[in-house]
Formats: sequence, C-alpha cells, structure tokens
Amino acid sequence: MALRYYITLPDPARARGEDAALAFTAHGADAFARQLGEALREDGLFKRWVDAREVDESEDDPEAAEFAGTDPGARVEGRDKSGQVELIVTTALPGNVLRHRLRLLAGTGWQLRDVTGA
Repeated sequence: MALRYYITLPDPARARGEDAALAFTAHGADAFARQLGEALREDGLFKRWVDAREVDESEDDPEAAEFAGTDPGARVEGRDKSGQVELIVTTALPGNVLRHRLRLLAGTGWQLRDVTGA
C-alpha cells in the first residue's frame, strides 16, 4: 500500500548528508524532488552506499538487506515555500527505507510533517 509523506527541508542549503558522494546536490524544490525520486525509483544511491561501506562481502549484511528496495512508481513533488522546500512523496517503500534514503541525501536537514494514505 502506498503512503504519502509530507517532508520539509527547513534550510535547503544545509540539507546535505554526511558523505558528499551520496548527498543532495540540488538547489530548488524541483531538483530536490527529482533527486529524491530517483533515489526511491532506482537503486543507484543504495548501491553507492553499499559500496562505500567497508563490509566483508563474504558475510551477510543485514543492514543492507533492511534498506534495500526500489519503487518504480514512487513520485515526489517539490515546492518552494518561504525559504523552505516542501516535498510530497508517494511511495510503497517501507518508511525505514525512505528515512534511510533521506538521511543519506539530506543528513538531519529534513523533517517529516505528516503521513497519509495515498
């Protein structure tokens, strides 16, 4: 079942993850929405995160398994509002996967405002 997440980037210039290779490079609501949408629909960001981790490939990686997955139907809309960026995310991915992708992209520079059925 898809859910709709209402997310705010209160200070878009600071909405950057710790690892610059994984973090948002976006400027403006449309660019943030596009980058987050790609991170949900495609596995590129997830694969870069897995590759950046120093985990022995011969062992199971339960953390990677927990955050794996894509939603080809995920949609993200972005709006600039009073110096903030508002993102409306519609996805069938579990909330923990969405939060993980947002932490990679935006670090702690985001806020979840509401969740509703899609």
